[in-house]
Amino acid sequence: MGCTIGAGGYEDLITFKVETEREDDGRWLAEVLELPGVLAYGESQEAAVSKVQALALRVIAERLEHGSGASTDWLGA
Repeated sequence: MGCTIGAGGYEDLITFKVETEREDDGRWLAEVLELPGVLAYGESQEAAVSKVQALALRVIAERLEHGSGASTDWLGA
């Protein structure tokens, strides 16, 4: 499943791959592969994807604002 994440007003979009998997207990796990540690659980696949999209945006904003020193290859820079 692909997830397009873009900032309002900008024409450039960043597309991340979101992997989803159903756990044995019935919960869904969604993970953004290009952003290590960005994963979220949800009661449905859609809920997990929605949560992980929001988390990915927060992580990206934090890295851009505070210059985490991490690679920005995922930005296409």
